[in-house]
Amino acid sequence: MKVPFRGKSIRWRIMFCIISSVLIMGLCLSVIIFLDQRMIERMGKSYQTNAQLTEVSTQIGNMEKSLENYIAYRTFESIDSFYHFQAASEELLYWFPERPSTDIVLQKEYVVKQLILSLYSSSKDAVSAQRANNEQKAAESYRKSLICYDMLQGQVEELNILLMQRNAAAYSDNKGKLLILTKMSLVLLLVFFILMITALYLSVTAITKPLSDISSVALRVAQQDFDVPLFKNNDSTEIGTICRAFDRMTISIREYIDQIWEKAAQETELREKEMEMRELYASAQLRALQNQINPHFLFNTLNTGAQLAMIEGADKTCYFMEQVADFFRYNISHKGQAATIDEELALIDNFVYIMKVRFGERFEFIKNVSNEKHSQLLPRMILQPLVENCIKHGYNGTKISVVLSVEPELYQTKISVSDSGEGFDPQLREWLLSQNPEVKVGEKSDSAEKPNTSPDGNGTGLVNVISRLRLYFHRYDVFDILENEGGGTKFLLRIPNV
Repeated sequence: MKVPFRGKSIRWRIMFCIISSVLIMGLCLSVIIFLDQRMIERMGKSYQTNAQLTEVSTQIGNMEKSLENYIAYRTFESIDSFYHFQAASEELLYWFPERPSTDIVLQKEYVVKQLILSLYSSSKDAVSAQRANNEQKAAESYRKSLICYDMLQGQVEELNILLMQRNAAAYSDNKGKLLILTKMSLVLLLVFFILMITALYLSVTAITKPLSDISSVALRVAQQDFDVPLFKNNDSTEIGTICRAFDRMTISIREYIDQIWEKAAQETELREKEMEMRELYASAQLRALQNQINPHFLFNTLNTGAQLAMIEGADKTCYFMEQVADFFRYNISHKGQAATIDEELALIDNFVYIMKVRFGERFEFIKNVSNEKHSQLLPRMILQPLVENCIKHGYNGTKISVVLSVEPELYQTKISVSDSGEGFDPQLREWLLSQNPEVKVGEKSDSAEKPNTSPDGNGTGLVNVISRLRLYFHRYDVFDILENEGGGTKFLLRIPNV
């Protein structure tokens, strides 16, 4: 059995359904409009006979007035009007019957026609006698025409009533037929509409069912269920092409999953070997750390030195060693924890004191911080490397000047550390800000190669600061390197007020 539309494209099927529906609906409406028009025309002709009779009566009346004017005044205009109205009335007599009839309406029309003809005859006799100056005959003929005209008016009124009655009955009958025709047209239109909707539904279902099947299978694939049946559709339509492409995609996914499982097994084996190597490396690191100075021994040594300086009366040396001990204790005992801005600022005070002892009058430190609390959290040991970097590179020929400012805003707090040195190398700035925080220091990164422009030959401290800030706040705009307005470098931190 041949399947309808087999081998046809979806566009062809849709256009065929639409055009067929429009043609069928248009044909149905044309038939209904034609029948309604014919019925309306029949209803319009119901009172046409009354209008024709009225027109004949009007023309006859005008003719009689013209005859009266001619008999009284014998003017050329009156006789010309007489012949004009007579000719006009004669043209309207075509619908009157030629013979008597048993039908009362037809018989009345025949009588009216005969009276009109008698009126024509007596009126012509009166005109001829008046032209011949035979006043007696003209008066006699005019009197006959008046009698005939009076009789004609009575018969016309009776005929008009009969026609009105017959036309009213015909109008009521046509009106009923029109109502029946209207109901039948609505029923026919509804039937055609239901049939058309049914045909469209079946056609659209036949078109969209394969798409629905593809959608359900695609949903299963999206839910990682790859054990789906293949369509094996060999049609040359777009649906067949999609089915074949989907089958190829499903087969490719299955093959790719098998390859992934194989690679996963290989990676698992490599990962186990890597874990063994890491354990060996961690063990070696542990042994190396055990060989280093114990932090507690360092703190105890510094405290002992501070007590010794106090006993000997060296107050400055005692305070200096206490500041150094506090600095190292903060750095080691709280490693890996977050700190508030106020805690970081307190550490900076310790560090600045140590640096002033080292550099003396050459080191100038300006701190622009309000007295309010700054409880925003950030990673520990963030500000100290920045201040240290400014001290290293902030020498302007006479002294080292470092400015630290804290500016609270509505949604963030800006912290800037600036120096008055020669400025920051643009290439080094670009390299630092392009570092990926997911790549550890010492590993290879996808960013550009680091330019060796700094005095110490590396930017490891700044990379560490930038990476920890970006990883902590999960945003890249938290740190920036700017050019200071008075010369030098400005490190800018944007700490969210969370």
